[in-house]
Amino acid sequence: MAKKIQKEKKKFHLFTKGSVDYIIWITVMILVAFGLIMVLSASSPSALSETGDSYKYIKKQAISAVLGLVAMMACSKVDYHIFRKLKWIIYIIFIALLVLVGFVGIDAGGARRWINIAGFNFQPSEFAKIGFILFFASILSDVKEHGKIKEYKYGFIYPLIFMVPIVGAILILQNHFSATFIIGVVTIVQMFVAGTKISHFLVTGLIGGVCGAGALMIKNGGSTLGTDFRSSRIQTWLDPFSDPTGDGWQIIQSLYAIGSGGLFGVGLGNSRQKYLYLPEPHNDFIFSVLAEELGFIGCIVVILLFTLFVWRGVVISMKAKDNFGCLIAIGIVTMLGLQAMINIAVVTGTIPVTGMPLPFFSYGGTSLIANLIAVGVLLNISRTAK
Repeated sequence: MAKKIQKEKKKFHLFTKGSVDYIIWITVMILVAFGLIMVLSASSPSALSETGDSYKYIKKQAISAVLGLVAMMACSKVDYHIFRKLKWIIYIIFIALLVLVGFVGIDAGGARRWINIAGFNFQPSEFAKIGFILFFASILSDVKEHGKIKEYKYGFIYPLIFMVPIVGAILILQNHFSATFIIGVVTIVQMFVAGTKISHFLVTGLIGGVCGAGALMIKNGGSTLGTDFRSSRIQTWLDPFSDPTGDGWQIIQSLYAIGSGGLFGVGLGNSRQKYLYLPEPHNDFIFSVLAEELGFIGCIVVILLFTLFVWRGVVISMKAKDNFGCLIAIGIVTMLGLQAMINIAVVTGTIPVTGMPLPFFSYGGTSLIANLIAVGVLLNISRTAK
């Protein structure tokens, strides 16, 4: 018994005293600081107009940043293997929370994604992304260790069975397509890295795509677009100037902001589009304000910071001491990197509007804290990386 206790103490010492990846740590600290500055700049006109207090949003974001950084440091000290032992508890808790949002959540912007707790809006789907990364990493590690990852039944069907309740709870009850998309892509990447056969993805994807397209055409009378708000977003993306004062307003104002920024921008705090032209510039379209104020150079700096983060995250994944750590790391990197890529693509008009926040930048306490917790887990894995 004494030897076992001594062994556990030694393992804990390794996790708390090992060196974290300081490139990741410094990069994230710069992104958070940069994000706070941009939230202050982008939100002040809206905050003043809505509440009479220019600093309303930055105050909340700063508090969330402090809480998130504390959580990040705490998670960097906790042995990530504990999540494998708690995988079923994690899965059940987040499924329950997502279903609960569908019944008692707050409606906003045509979706129901938030729960109000003591006056604060809490978005469970942001934490659910991390929870499911941990869960699927555990499931896939178990399958791989049993030598069945190449089998269609265990390496492909078995993990996807657990995704069906997630997709249903988020997409049907919350109308949250972007979160569903992120979780789906992250899971596929984790499965691919774990060793699932590519042929399984291709065959199943082809069959699923044909069946899905057929179902949409039957539902919409021969059209795959339909008439709901997502179809409207696609049509607006194709030609935003067809409805310049309606659905096309936001993307048009975003393009105006980016175009007027030029090479060096109009100067920090000097954006014109944030003065009630660009709707909620401190949220999903904060990159547009950044482009206007700091120009092409500022955009490149931010993109390079995210690229550096992804690169170091992949390195940590490759050097993780076990499959579980590898799959968690690649899941976190995929989640944050994909969100950044999609957000930037949306504000530049490259893809339709999805409601995807820019990690560490967009206003939202739940998102910021959840992202920093994910970084904390990533730093923890880096402590014992080979």
